[in-house]
Amino acid sequence: MSLSVVIVGGLHADARKAAVARLLAEVPGSVALHHDLATAPAGTVVRTVRDASGVLSRGETPLVNDCACCALREDLVPELRGIAAAGHAPLAVVELWDSVEPKAMAEVVVAGGLTVTGVVTAVDPALVLPYLGNGDDLVDGGLAAAATDQRTVADTFARQLEYAPVLAVADSPEADD
Repeated sequence: MSLSVVIVGGLHADARKAAVARLLAEVPGSVALHHDLATAPAGTVVRTVRDASGVLSRGETPLVNDCACCALREDLVPELRGIAAAGHAPLAVVELWDSVEPKAMAEVVVAGGLTVTGVVTAVDPALVLPYLGNGDDLVDGGLAAAATDQRTVADTFARQLEYAPVLAVADSPEADD
């Protein structure tokens, strides 16, 4: 069995989590990998692997060169290869952390010899315009992927939107019709 990989990104964490949960529910046997970069200032990145029923495994990987995204790159491909080798999951959903851009991770997965079959950016429609107009630095909002990350919320969100061929629009009672 070959493993398909779908990357789900987006600054709107609730929308992203909902999109991943739907994929897990729709594709029996699929698994999701998520690297939480919130612990990066402490020197680690927390990896969680789960399926539709809950968490299957949890582990930590150390930062590489004080770069959380570098640690993610070093850990992601071996994890995906392990899932592919086990042959039980038809789909691996890579749930990116808030400010990680899908293009970079798709390139990492492909360079690792795996197949990316889809890229999705999940959005909360009530937050699209406020995020596109937000010139604040990611670091100020606790969204930076590294201490040296100088991107803004708007720049990052725009790149997430423009790269993904699919947008998963979450239900949002605050959104305009």
